[in-house]
Amino acid sequence: MTNEPETILEYEPPALKAIAQRKERTMDQNLYLGIDPGQSGGIAVLGDTLTEAYKMPSTERDLADLLEEYAPYIKGAAIEAVHSFPKQGVASSFAFGRSYGFLRGLLIALRIPFREVAPGSWQRAMGCLTKGDKNVSKARAQQMWPKLKITHATADSLLIAEWARRTA
Repeated sequence: MTNEPETILEYEPPALKAIAQRKERTMDQNLYLGIDPGQSGGIAVLGDTLTEAYKMPSTERDLADLLEEYAPYIKGAAIEAVHSFPKQGVASSFAFGRSYGFLRGLLIALRIPFREVAPGSWQRAMGCLTKGDKNVSKARAQQMWPKLKITHATADSLLIAEWARRTA
């Protein structure tokens, strides 16, 4: 046994390490946030050298944690202005409205400046009028970000974020 003091290492969970790395990448950037609300939607963050897209988190807490990481660096955000559909059931309309309201409240609480944008407005500006076909926006997003893995969940949010950046 030696007389050297023991070294005590603090455990850093991988999630905290990822958060620290993400903050380091975003600190000096003007970020724009795009939100395609709903369970099948997504969230995208675009900066000068940063492009990140996420499937909509499954819990409100996960969503709050994700937006809180970026909030200090976001210059503007856009959330797709959506409404219920005639053939949508009462329960699903209520759940969607609740989720949409939560997103708006979260943006306000985190002091993220945002605008609502109608689907036709951002689609027209981004050259991808979908008429309900998600493959149109996915193909456009793949053209714009060829090195990024684009999914139906992230395509619209990326295009909405780019719309927010272009119209800031």
